[in-house]
Amino acid sequence: MRFIGSSSEWGWSMGMVREWSDGEGVGVVALRRSFRLFLIALAFVWSVKPSSAASPDDGFYRGKTIRLIVAFSAGGGYDTYSRTIARHLGKYIPGNPTVVVDNMTGAGGIIHANYMFKQARPDGLTIGNNSGGLFLQQIMGAKGIEFDGKQFEYIGAPAVDHLTCAISKASGVTSLDKWIASKDAVRFGGVGPGGFASDLPRVLHAALGLPIKVIDGYKGTSDIRLATESGELAGSCLSWDSYKTTWRKAIETGDVNIIIQVMPKKHPELAHVPLAMDYAKTEEAKRLIQHGAHDLAYSARPYFLAPGTPKARVQVLRKAFADAVKDPELLAEAKKANFAIDYVSGEELESIVHGLYKIEPAFAAKMKQILVP
Repeated sequence: MRFIGSSSEWGWSMGMVREWSDGEGVGVVALRRSFRLFLIALAFVWSVKPSSAASPDDGFYRGKTIRLIVAFSAGGGYDTYSRTIARHLGKYIPGNPTVVVDNMTGAGGIIHANYMFKQARPDGLTIGNNSGGLFLQQIMGAKGIEFDGKQFEYIGAPAVDHLTCAISKASGVTSLDKWIASKDAVRFGGVGPGGFASDLPRVLHAALGLPIKVIDGYKGTSDIRLATESGELAGSCLSWDSYKTTWRKAIETGDVNIIIQVMPKKHPELAHVPLAMDYAKTEEAKRLIQHGAHDLAYSARPYFLAPGTPKARVQVLRKAFADAVKDPELLAEAKKANFAIDYVSGEELESIVHGLYKIEPAFAAKMKQILVP
């Protein structure tokens, strides 16, 4: 046996094996075959390089199903946002998992939040969507709360809620001045303490003296809307986007009128509607509106994971959520459905929520008297 080539070429190369002595043809075939397999293996090893874009959870989500649980009933504003996001979220998660939406209603979102805290597995396969008003309820020591909002892992919010209140034309109250002058309490529908539909009218009653009676127990926006259309209720407090999405026809016909905005500044589409803060006459009233509405508007629609979810998966879902709400198809759907996308990052949302827990105990006790029946 002899090798034809430079005497110094003992490294593996295609030029090393040129000839095998006569009578050993089978050996040549075997050697060449083995040599080719070696080169293929070596090329594969060289081609596999660490990628900064790769996620440690690339393999984890492949073939999995993510459950996105909404705290309120199907057909309402929270549900509409979540189902739209769910249609696009999976393609931005490594492994392209399926995302399905479920609804878990009751106790103004407390049942949902308790489930996410105590029962949802911290594996990144269950995402919760609830009302940011529940964090204030925890601070005030509301009954039934078994969660700690500081321990959830936040992945983001699709929008800042522009909080408003509307009253049906049939009630006879068509302006804020008429509402202030009304001798009868206007019946507002709510989901329970912790939901904006319940908390916001109570804040306005305490801060501005508006005649309001809150009827709790509705499962979500769609149920409140149906009760208002039937005359069971006269008003509600929701985000402007929720009204545009689920009450669009009534708003356009004037059967329901936006009476007041509970935000630091007016929405461009509601330039004629007064701000609640402009009617606050005392410092305490201003603080009630600030902490009971303005601060919560930025954490109104939080999406979060169970405490203890691995940080790598939290980051994967934060990035996917950020990419999903910028998706051109999602934005087109949002525009068609008349709801806004005003993204709040997971990091920013976490900071906002943790800041709520810094309200001093004395003022928290005052708010408890107002918001916890």
